[in-house]
Amino acid sequence: MSGTIAAEITSGRGHDTYDGPMPRSIVLAALAATLTLTACLGSSSDDPASSMALPSTADALPAADADAFRGLLADLHGTPVVVNLWASWCEPCKREMPMLARAAADHPDVQFLGVDTLDSREGAEAFVAEYSVRFPSLFDPDGAIRTELGSFGLPVTVFFDAEGNQVAKVDGELAQSALDEHLASIAG
Repeated sequence: MSGTIAAEITSGRGHDTYDGPMPRSIVLAALAATLTLTACLGSSSDDPASSMALPSTADALPAADADAFRGLLADLHGTPVVVNLWASWCEPCKREMPMLARAAADHPDVQFLGVDTLDSREGAEAFVAEYSVRFPSLFDPDGAIRTELGSFGLPVTVFFDAEGNQVAKVDGELAQSALDEHLASIAG
């Protein structure tokens, strides 16, 4: 668009010949059109759902929202997944984390994923270190992922089969028997 306008201005077709710099309003209009077109077309690298990768270390704690979480689950298609929502200030979370850490070590065929919810990054880092958490966790300071999963309290543990179907959800502290039962249903 801006090239056509500039050509008409400099060629004199239908307008007086103009040899000076391009008027500011035309430059701004061209810039606005370019930015609008770029925003409408989008870029996959700017899309949180497509750019979220599974953290490589337990203490990486990348920030994630509901879209990024859904994208990450989609990327894990083909692998059973256990998602545990926790917070450093949550007493039941503290009680169940050693059990989850052991289960993650005992079931390498299942991807465990933590979601630190409504917490501080400093608290989350201390929690991961204190409880020797070895599976990756996301940082969700606003609780968007918890809301996405339809839960209100903490902890929450959700079990997905290899096809990405939610098989079970436990709101509240997880018992060993429930963990064993639900792991058997997705890992079998």
